[in-house]
Amino acid sequence: MKIIKWLTLVICFSSATISAKQIAIVIDDIGYHQRDLEFLSLPGQLSYSILPHTPYSQIFATLASQSNKELLLHIPMQALNGKELGPGALTLNMNKEQLQQTLGTALASLPQVKGVNNHMGSALTQKSQAMKWTMEVLKKRHLYFLDSRTTDLSQAQNAANFLGVANISRQVFLDNITTPEQLPLRLEELKQLAISHSFAIAIAHPYPETIEFLRHALPELTKQGFELVPVSQLVERKYIQLAHAEGKGVSAR
Repeated sequence: MKIIKWLTLVICFSSATISAKQIAIVIDDIGYHQRDLEFLSLPGQLSYSILPHTPYSQIFATLASQSNKELLLHIPMQALNGKELGPGALTLNMNKEQLQQTLGTALASLPQVKGVNNHMGSALTQKSQAMKWTMEVLKKRHLYFLDSRTTDLSQAQNAANFLGVANISRQVFLDNITTPEQLPLRLEELKQLAISHSFAIAIAHPYPETIEFLRHALPELTKQGFELVPVSQLVERKYIQLAHAEGKGVSAR
């Protein structure tokens, strides 16, 4: 894979300086509410995934870029549950031209993004052809793909690998249950994954309970020796680890 060969060249410069326990937290579903802007006040290098063509997408992207926060496009994709997708959605009935034009328009509206992840998508991400069409667009724009993993049958990373698009997957949903008991449990799961695999990725959402929890939890992560980093840094780290593991039959997710 071309990505692997390129990254082998930087291993000798990167491996000595990489922290042992890195965590990326992505705040999804940004753009519909003014209160989403409050999440920019959280400490540390959080990443934010913005829904296209939403009321606060542009102002959020502008303010986040001014604060050097990493942004993703949170592209709606058809789900198995039939939920309303919102503007800019990619659906099963689209042909290649329609899907790529819709995705291209969404990306053009948010030129600050470094990557893309799926909003819902439990139906569309199972379709190899649709995922290859998606990855063709990302490859042309040199963007990475974060698989939100809304289905265990996702073909997104297979398609990305086939086309040479850098990719990675979500490991923990931090706030699917927003109770005071569950939020710390999910964070602890994330921390243990970071300890076991050297890095881990979580997705959270712009809920009032989430921001209140993260205000206190994020400073504690630093005190405990974890480094909060943008998703793109873990994408690079994944391929560095893969390059190290070549020939050993070991793979990184």
